[in-house]
This record gives sequence, C-alpha cells and structure tokens, in this order.
Amino acid sequence: MQLSVKGKQIDVGDSLRAHVLSSLENTVEKYFDNALEGVVHFSREGQSFRADISVHIGHNILVQSHSLAADPYPAFDGASERVATQLRRYKRRLRDHHRNRNAKESMAAQQYILAPEGEEEVRSDNSDADPVIIAEMTTEVETLTVGIAVMRMDLADLPALLFRNSAHGGLNMVYRRGDGNIGWVDPQNGPPSENAAGTK
Repeated sequence: MQLSVKGKQIDVGDSLRAHVLSSLENTVEKYFDNALEGVVHFSREGQSFRADISVHIGHNILVQSHSLAADPYPAFDGASERVATQLRRYKRRLRDHHRNRNAKESMAAQQYILAPEGEEEVRSDNSDADPVIIAEMTTEVETLTVGIAVMRMDLADLPALLFRNSAHGGLNMVYRRGDGNIGWVDPQNGPPSENAAGTK
C-alpha cells in the first residue's frame, strides 16, 4: 500500500512520519493485504491537532476517519483506532462485496459543488435564479444493497450516499439522521401519487 503523510501548518517530522507509516500499514494489512493507497493529513484546529486518515482499500471503497487531541501522536492513534474498528466490523462483508463486484453495476452521473447563497446575494427580482456552480465532476452511482450502502457510507464517514438499489434498480439514498439513526429514502416503495393512483 502506498502511504503519504502531509501536514498543514504543522511540520511532520521523521519520527511522527515513521510512527504513522508503520502503525497504519500494520492496521490495514491485518484485515486487507492489497489496499491501494492511504493518506494521513495533520492540521491545527484551535489549540488541538487534527489527524485525518483516508484509505482506499478497493475499487470505490474508501475508509475515512479523524480525531482531535492535544498532541499529533494521540490524534493519529485515535483516528487509526477508528479505521481498525471499521475494518474489523465490516471485514467479511467487504471481502464478499469485493469478490461479487460487477464492473457494470454503476452509472455515470454529474456531481456539482454549489456556492452557498449569502444573504447579500439574495435578489428579490429573480428568486428562482440557478445557484453558482463552483466545481463540476463525473462520479459513479453504484448498484448496491441497502446494507452495503450503509456500510459504505459509514466507512467513508459520509453524511449521505446515493445509490441504485440492487433489488429494483431505482435510485435510493441512505443518510445519517440527527438522532444517530440511519434514514433510507426509497421512492419505489413510497405511497402512490395521485396521478398514479388514478385520482384527481
């Protein structure tokens, strides 16, 4: 696995770099011996140090975590422990998913990053104006089971994940609710609309 260690407003010395490379490689290889790459990023957040870990363990399978501490070493160790916990929890399902993955099970989609709308930018004469697009990129919407989608969202530490439901091929979304539970949106199983039900 190719690993890189970076710092923003912090000097990552040889000792910290060696600790990160040795520890993360051992953690990941305990569960997956053919992970693709990993990046560890250190930064300052107030008086604390923040360690962000991102590891690609397979095609479109990303494991991410972060941790804050008063020192960079415990910040990294906390984030590394979360990666180990996630890999341990999903080890069997990840291996089964990797073996059964079909390259044709995704569709291309456009992903946009929109500028936030500031109060000073709100114009009363054209309230339906399109938002300002900051970036545009191509992404993949994969065909997954609901369980695998929840796992992938958890591993990548995402707030939500859009996917095609393998049961019926329709678009679905799983997301983190404010109460800590996972929400699931499935338009295929929603109540029929008035037009579909034949009522007016």
